[in-house]
Amino acid sequence: MGRLDGKVAIITGGNSGVGEATAELFAKEGAKVVITARRVEKLEAVANKIRENGGEAYAIPCDVSDVNAVNDMVAKTVEKYGKIDVLVNNAGVLEEGLKPIDVCEDKDLEYVLGINTKGCLYCTRAVVKEMIKNNTGSIINLDSVAGAFGTGGASYVTSKAAVIGLTKHTALRFTGTGIRCNSVNPSTIVTPMTMTTDPKTLNPNMMGQMNKHMNLSVQPCMPIDVANILLFLASDESRAITGQVIVSDFGATL
Repeated sequence: MGRLDGKVAIITGGNSGVGEATAELFAKEGAKVVITARRVEKLEAVANKIRENGGEAYAIPCDVSDVNAVNDMVAKTVEKYGKIDVLVNNAGVLEEGLKPIDVCEDKDLEYVLGINTKGCLYCTRAVVKEMIKNNTGSIINLDSVAGAFGTGGASYVTSKAAVIGLTKHTALRFTGTGIRCNSVNPSTIVTPMTMTTDPKTLNPNMMGQMNKHMNLSVQPCMPIDVANILLFLASDESRAITGQVIVSDFGATL
């Protein structure tokens, strides 16, 4: 038996990196996985891979910054499976250059907040309306140590700090029910998003300040490292855990 047998799990940003690794792991553990992302071709490729390995996957193209698209995605999930047990808010973006507060740009803020913060809120709001019907569910927000410690560009830090607040609010709102909410805060993860960053665009002053607060020589997380934590939080093994912010960084920020 799998640790997620019978559960229906939505994973945003499920077409690469942590989202892809999580979808594959959840399916292996018995979940029916619904993966969403904007890049349709890659999304379908991940879903097909899961099916070829004996799992069940449903790919729904969705821009999480579009509230109507989110509501439609959730409705399609319920129409197909009848319920939602797990939501992994994984979709996220970085602004270019780690711009600190004195040089950050409005366009970066709008773009990053739209996906990282509003997208997380839109998905959570839509999904809890379904979870309430059965008083059960696990919501897991893929956050960042940047949100807790300020180690990043101003737009990204703002977007992730807000998600920590949303995590605690959601957990508090549903305390005493079977619905819980936690966040996982990794440091650097080896994903296509982080590995395609051009070092020439990084703000040297911000990088210098970050060096004072985190050990950048410590090994980064791999997607499966984070996916394993998400699996625990999605499973009933963690049913007593809610409102927690779990740092996953091999001790880089200690």
